[in-house]
Amino acid sequence: MPRARDLGIPFEGIPGKFNAITDVKGVEVGYSTVCIGTPEDFENKKSEFARTGVTAIFPRGKKKSAVFAGRHDLNGNGELTGTHWIDDSGFLHGPIMITNTNSVGIVRDSTAKWMIQNNCYYPSYREGKEINGFGFFYPTVGETYDGILNDINGFRIKENHVFEALNSAKSGEIAEGNVGGGTGMRCYSFKGGTGTSSRVIEIDEVKATYTVGVLVQANYGRREELQVAGIPFGKEIKNCDECIHSYSPKPGEGSIIVIVATDAPVLPWQINKLCRRVSLGIGNLGGGYQNGSGDIFIGFSTANENAFSYTTSKITLLSDEQIEPLFKAVSQATEEAIVNALVAAESMVGRNGNFVPAIPHDQIKSILQHYNNYIKMRYQT
Repeated sequence: MPRARDLGIPFEGIPGKFNAITDVKGVEVGYSTVCIGTPEDFENKKSEFARTGVTAIFPRGKKKSAVFAGRHDLNGNGELTGTHWIDDSGFLHGPIMITNTNSVGIVRDSTAKWMIQNNCYYPSYREGKEINGFGFFYPTVGETYDGILNDINGFRIKENHVFEALNSAKSGEIAEGNVGGGTGMRCYSFKGGTGTSSRVIEIDEVKATYTVGVLVQANYGRREELQVAGIPFGKEIKNCDECIHSYSPKPGEGSIIVIVATDAPVLPWQINKLCRRVSLGIGNLGGGYQNGSGDIFIGFSTANENAFSYTTSKITLLSDEQIEPLFKAVSQATEEAIVNALVAAESMVGRNGNFVPAIPHDQIKSILQHYNNYIKMRYQT
């Protein structure tokens, strides 16, 4: 699928090789996309119907690991499990999962089962010895609501879908749009879903180059508030409306889950600050104003690989005085990841014949041409 830059949309910052969260070494992403049945099947209950899925993000691949982590809630009408222990310990154990609102439980339990079967957790440690078969971890599962397009009360996500997302996780290029947990999502009254982006930054004072990657599950925003690079696309796009026959939340209500990854050696309190900068990227696009939205962000650092210990460990810390470029990278990557989700997503017909259109690529190109002089001035191209 095309991406935002393919249409000529300008962004600030330097992306990594794949312009994806997987530009952070070790990060793997997998999906299970559950798109079955026709609207008639839903109406007549002839067979199962679903427009949903599961997304899995491994910080260090499919192996036992614990990474420094932090988080931030812009607005709390949503769910992200396992965060109390992340807040207390500063560590994330295992993958981060994203799905629909009603499937958090099955995804959480199935992820726990997968982690045990694959020895992907740290056992208990007593008197200098590991005690295999004992230990604890809290799977981290986020959600956004896809009930306009999906039969969300049909509980179509099963254990095999969770395992598929986990087992299929890989590095390199990853799919966007109507995939994984993003399958049935809406964003700014266009088809939304999964998007990703990255930024590479240099910090001269420490003579180091770091990568920041972002993955979003975008399901929020009012059409008229959408702007990209200062261009009011939401107001400029015409004749591209949703057709919703069933109950719908207030315009703009929904949620967005954002995953931030970096290889910079930052600690939990610093990752919390990185996660807060996600809000700036959302705000740049005209979002973040709805009380009924769950805007929840979690981040991790793949540095300090041996930081988790039952005794003592040594770590490397990037000073707070040097992390400002990471703040900007998070904001920039968040903004582009959301737009990538919009550009990659395809129109979808869901339950009750509800129709959500893809953002029209031809109109995007035409609007960019109309604002060409503004773009040249803003980006000095």
